[in-house]
Amino acid sequence: MKPDRRACLALALGLPLAAAAQAPPHRPLIAFLSGTRPEAGTRRTMAGPFEQGLRELGHVAGQNLGLAYRWADGQPERLPALLAELLAMKPEVLVTSGPGPALLARDAAQAAAWTLPVVVVAVDDPVQMGLAASITRPGGHITGLSGAFSGILAKRLQLMKDILPGARRMAMLFNPTNLTRDVLANAMPQWQRTLDLNLSLVPARGPADFDAAFEAMASAKAQAVAILADETFYPNRLRLGELCLRHRLPAVVGGRDYLGPGFVVSYQGDFAAMFRRAAALVDKILKGTKPGEIQFEQSTKLELVVNQKAARDFGLRIPASVRVSADEVIE
Repeated sequence: MKPDRRACLALALGLPLAAAAQAPPHRPLIAFLSGTRPEAGTRRTMAGPFEQGLRELGHVAGQNLGLAYRWADGQPERLPALLAELLAMKPEVLVTSGPGPALLARDAAQAAAWTLPVVVVAVDDPVQMGLAASITRPGGHITGLSGAFSGILAKRLQLMKDILPGARRMAMLFNPTNLTRDVLANAMPQWQRTLDLNLSLVPARGPADFDAAFEAMASAKAQAVAILADETFYPNRLRLGELCLRHRLPAVVGGRDYLGPGFVVSYQGDFAAMFRRAAALVDKILKGTKPGEIQFEQSTKLELVVNQKAARDFGLRIPASVRVSADEVIE
């Protein structure tokens, strides 16, 4: 048997054999943090489109790229530990889904003074949230994509008003952990004037607060509810839908995957399109562009989906103006 030439050379030079072997090519690691569950819906709207976008740009998981996912399963208290796990892997880029993980990454970076590039996806106004100095020049180490910078909540309320033209009182269910009351309260006077509505803000941090929240809506004599999409609400959407039916409160939401019983209409940026586009931002960072120099983007595709079956459960007739505008009507 002929001796290995690299081994002979290594021995002659006094080098360890491992040093003589060719170093494997660098394979960057992308970390992905979400507050939801790793279920079929999130695979279809988040992970799948993200990986597809990466492949289209030449980044193939398992070949020239590593991907590490962590899912909090609708339990926000798990997010700090999951983020710590991902950071320990020394990723090149961190991708977050939803407001909770994005705010956690911001706060953790400020506390520990790390500058890992972060691409946040499916957030609202990044300047208002303190994620960026401006839309065009975020500064810092965070960039990403928003479902809609502004106006989307007013549009959801308008859609419900179109479906319930006689409604004069509506509630907004929100998670104060991710969206402060002040942010909503500042915009409410304009919404109330424009839509001729009396709006009540109802907080709920999680399932333990749901019953009390719906009792508060009943006390306020709400006729419908806008449920602001949240990674804690999403895994509990069936229970929220049941409460909507029990209290006769048709709901408008942000995200088609919510549209089960109780949820009549959804209006939101297309999640799949956003996560596919997020791959392009990751690609720019891997090629050397600083995230603070990458403009925050707004979803270019807003999706209106009507749940006709839920409407029938409430005895509602979807007006032709809404049906014609819908991207899809679920019968």
